[in-house]
Amino acid sequence: MWKLGQFNIEGKVVLAPMAGITSAGYRKYLNTFGVDVCVSEMVSDMGLIYQNKETESYVTYEKDETLTGVQLFGAKPENIAKAAAVSLTLNPCIDFFDVNMGCPVPKVTKTGAGSALMLNPTLCGEIIKAIKSVTDKPVTAKIRLGYNEVNFLDVIKELENSGVDAIAIHARTRKELYMGEPHFDLLKDLRSKMKVPLIVSGNIYTLDDAINALEITGADAVMVARGGMGNPFLIKQIKTYFETGERLPNPSFEEQCNYCLELAKSMCEEKGELTAMRIYRGIAPKFFSGFANSRTLRTILATSLTDYQSLVRILDEFKKENIKF
Repeated sequence: MWKLGQFNIEGKVVLAPMAGITSAGYRKYLNTFGVDVCVSEMVSDMGLIYQNKETESYVTYEKDETLTGVQLFGAKPENIAKAAAVSLTLNPCIDFFDVNMGCPVPKVTKTGAGSALMLNPTLCGEIIKAIKSVTDKPVTAKIRLGYNEVNFLDVIKELENSGVDAIAIHARTRKELYMGEPHFDLLKDLRSKMKVPLIVSGNIYTLDDAINALEITGADAVMVARGGMGNPFLIKQIKTYFETGERLPNPSFEEQCNYCLELAKSMCEEKGELTAMRIYRGIAPKFFSGFANSRTLRTILATSLTDYQSLVRILDEFKKENIKF
């Protein structure tokens, strides 16, 4: 068990924030596989301050039983704090706030936000203090190894001194983006050197990836991001293993079809069919990436989805062909 502020967390699975992906509908379905903590897609501080309706929709989700936080991004403590306060007027049920200090995308870093914040560890701490001054909700931060240089220990020190409640770290620098292997070796036994809970992230695609990351770092939890896209059952595999020691087998083609359809339903309910299926062209093919002879199916899913029934029809046609997956 680990603690996030006043909350006791039993398990080790955190659903990562992913821009354009981890919307309320996506989280709602993946949570059913046993997510312990989940985080919204990143939310612009200025979008909330200027009352942008699309931005506001990211924080006005319907609460379920899974502990859920809103991830804010920005570069100025006073603005992020104001955005946190605005968020709570829109949705008092937000469980905690997370600050994006790890996004490597240039359109974010060029504003001084995301992983660019790690260039100034003191500023990272000031942001945590600012949010803490406007709410008693827990505040977490998601960081990387560093911007260009590895300086995560300096950032962690400032965050802890500023009252952060937990820290998630992606085991790459900003410069590496999402390429190459994550450097969990640089995080060896990191949890033993920290005062607050540690969540680790980076290439968690299989149960063994999760076991390896936790064993090396001593972290309290792993963050499932791209590895859960198209494979929500990974969450159940990780959760079951750490609760019982049992290794659940990977899902069959038929099971993946069912998961794909159920997630699509959840996203359609949230966004409407046209918008959801446009996004789903990038998600649906991932459900079948591990199967032999699935290239044609993945190509069709990436190019031909228009509405929910088109997804049903495509999957039914492939089932009828009795292709050996």
